[in-house]
Amino acid sequence: MENRYTRRTALRNMAGGAAVLATAMLLPEQLRAAEMKEVKLKGRINHSVCKWCYNDIPLEDLCKAAKGMGLSSIELLGPDDWPTLKKYDLTCAMAWGAEKSLTEGFNDPKFHDELVARYEAMIPKVAKAGLNNLICFSGNRNGMSDEQGMANCAKGLKRLMKTAEKHKVTLSMELLNSKVNHKDYMCDHTKWGVELAKMVGSDRFKLLYDIYHMQIMEGDVIRTIQENHPYISHYHTGGVPGRNEIDNTQELYYPAIMQAIVDTGYKGYVAQEFIPKSKTPLVSLQESVMICDV
Repeated sequence: MENRYTRRTALRNMAGGAAVLATAMLLPEQLRAAEMKEVKLKGRINHSVCKWCYNDIPLEDLCKAAKGMGLSSIELLGPDDWPTLKKYDLTCAMAWGAEKSLTEGFNDPKFHDELVARYEAMIPKVAKAGLNNLICFSGNRNGMSDEQGMANCAKGLKRLMKTAEKHKVTLSMELLNSKVNHKDYMCDHTKWGVELAKMVGSDRFKLLYDIYHMQIMEGDVIRTIQENHPYISHYHTGGVPGRNEIDNTQELYYPAIMQAIVDTGYKGYVAQEFIPKSKTPLVSLQESVMICDV
């Protein structure tokens, strides 16, 4: 996660031929030029997409396109946008809006009171909207040891678990790479995140496993998912290197990764979070959904 629409500054399936045409007519001219394929999804993956990757597409237009492709969620959106999603019978598989920033997180006790207040206020809103995942961040190290940061995170997060458990909302801490994109970010390895989850000791705290970020930091993606899936609440995609399309221009083989996720019994969402290089970004989105639809 980076930000609502810029990610750093703040935080090929259509339903039918008629739906393809109707959706295309409602999109900007430059997007209508793309020929969308008509393919039936298999239903073993719940598909989502991150709004910030499609800055140039108004939310309503993205909702229409997503609905036509068979997606059921657009995520990394806050309360102001949830009514628009509901209008199109879409959900927000990963909500945001309580976090302070990527760099100022639960690993620093000086932020605990503010973060606890923000999450205590947001968790009931998430539940009332029928959502169940809310993103959170570790923050940067700033010279702090990983052990101390873990203890600090656990102390702050434990203050929220009663509220999270009451409202059945899972706080999901995102795993991000500190090698390329988020220098000094603390929650940058699955093992660290899993140990934190064990320390917090609640099913309402888990990890957002970003496949792009973890390929950069540690690789061994499939085995990591197989061994740690009980601690993972959500998945993000992205091509390595570059965080672009997840096609054959990059090093990961997403069908095998998705099959591994399905084989764990996972029933949550997988969100496309790549930055399209194509001049027809919705075609790239649709193709990526199909790559992941195992």
